[in-house]
Amino acid sequence: MENNTPVIEIKNLTRRYGKLDAVNGLSLTVRPGRCYGFFGRNGAGKTTTIKCLLNLLQPDTGNVRVFGLDPRREEVAVKSRLSYVPDAVAFYPWMTVNQTLEFFASFRHHWNREMEADLLKRFQLDPSQTASHLSKGQKTQLALIAAVCPEPELLVLDEPTSGLDPIVRREFIQTVIGAYHSSDPDHRTVFVSTHLIAEFEGLIDEFTIIEQGRELLTMKADRAKDRFRKIRASFSEPPIGLDLAGALNVRQSGRDLEILADGNSEQILERIRAKQPDQLRSESLSLEELFVASQSLTGKTA
Repeated sequence: MENNTPVIEIKNLTRRYGKLDAVNGLSLTVRPGRCYGFFGRNGAGKTTTIKCLLNLLQPDTGNVRVFGLDPRREEVAVKSRLSYVPDAVAFYPWMTVNQTLEFFASFRHHWNREMEADLLKRFQLDPSQTASHLSKGQKTQLALIAAVCPEPELLVLDEPTSGLDPIVRREFIQTVIGAYHSSDPDHRTVFVSTHLIAEFEGLIDEFTIIEQGRELLTMKADRAKDRFRKIRASFSEPPIGLDLAGALNVRQSGRDLEILADGNSEQILERIRAKQPDQLRSESLSLEELFVASQSLTGKTA
């Protein structure tokens, strides 16, 4: 794959269920080596989009390309280069953990046995345990091991940590996904769909937020943190006549103000300083705060 060929390219994707538009005119591009966040509330269209990428659903209109290929016509070529962890996983119940991993490995040209052993130990999974006796969290762990060990070019994760406890979740995200991506950052791409956005803070390079199947916002994470700011101000008396026009959101509690600024934080800070606040500070929004704030946005940003 040429480095300038997008790993994922979606153009004007639409997928309907009856009269419901699960995805409505969605477009996005994921470049090689990115850790790309696909954010949205439950029912926003994230899983439907991913299933169209993997040829598990057929788009009604629009185009989908993975590695520059049409997944409907070149499904094997596409799927041999990626791993996918769905939001609900299932295995043959009679197989043990070890047999399940051997089964997955048999379909792969490459399998990292050292990584497999390390993750089994880290997740404390018994290789002789049958899948039917695994908890939901353990099944998720097994699916994640099966996805990472082939060291694919693309890792597609749909709510990958929903069945894990907080400690295991944090370790998987920071250690496993981080290590997978950083070991070959120019060629390994992660596309993660989640509503647990805070847990991926620091890993996400770029993101798209969708709502009701439509794009609300697409930005690089660093640029978003420069553009969207949270301003907090405290006054000795409730401020009178303070002009906060252009603020994305304003919350006032007596003498305290919290303002979300969209690219105009310096102008807003200047107006607040003119009112001589007792305290004033400005900070970047976290990705989760930005996700919440995005519901106030009326247009999308490339």
